[in-house]
Amino acid sequence: MEMHQLIAGIDDLKEKLAAQRPLTQGETERLRDEFIIGFTYNSNAIEGNTMTLDETALVLREGVTIGGKSVKEHMELIGHRDACLFVEDLVRQPEPLSEKTILDIHSLVLMDRRENRGVYRRVPVMITGTQAELPQPWAVPVEMERLIADYHGERQALHPIERAALFHLRFESIHPFIDGNGRTGRLLMNLELMKEGFPPIDVKFRDRARYMNCFRAWDAGKDAGLMTGLIGEYLKARLEEYLRILEIANGHQQGPEMTLG
Repeated sequence: MEMHQLIAGIDDLKEKLAAQRPLTQGETERLRDEFIIGFTYNSNAIEGNTMTLDETALVLREGVTIGGKSVKEHMELIGHRDACLFVEDLVRQPEPLSEKTILDIHSLVLMDRRENRGVYRRVPVMITGTQAELPQPWAVPVEMERLIADYHGERQALHPIERAALFHLRFESIHPFIDGNGRTGRLLMNLELMKEGFPPIDVKFRDRARYMNCFRAWDAGKDAGLMTGLIGEYLKARLEEYLRILEIANGHQQGPEMTLG
């Protein structure tokens, strides 16, 4: 599918979704809870966390400690869940993306490493499996300032999906933190998509190879097309899923209408 067709189709689905009768607060919270569990599982699994989806649900819903799993892995799940809830709060505030927002999200994600939370890295790092040249530590603050300025400058020129993809690629290429870059980057991507009225997406662990190929394409030739396409496909699937749920609910649900909470 051509990129412009994919994006146009997503915009159409978004309009159809807006025209539907909303779910009740309880229904919305249940779907949100299920999404956060899945998103937390996948985002952490991509980075090497060995918790299963069922174990992730037990930790987040029941506060259960999973035998044989490290404290670090438990904290990674809890920190990511808290960061998801924080992002939801940010969406309700019409504030532009800022360095403070990025540092605050990272502080929650890296709950298990207090000394590195919300702090740019001070040492050179390498990303295993790529040939990318990452900025030296002294250049990170300057690169981040430029990234944020460029992102806001692209608001009129690019579709929100294209902007989110480009930001994600550039953010990960800077790799501003000693750890937690991937999880923070995916949360930031969802924050900006949600600000534009799109649902958050969950890059699946099973798609990790394809996701990594998006970064390789960027490293090789600054090609953002693969990442834009991946995000677009996930958005299309999420919007279609929401529409199916709403059509089922509105076809059988009786009683007073409630707005999303």
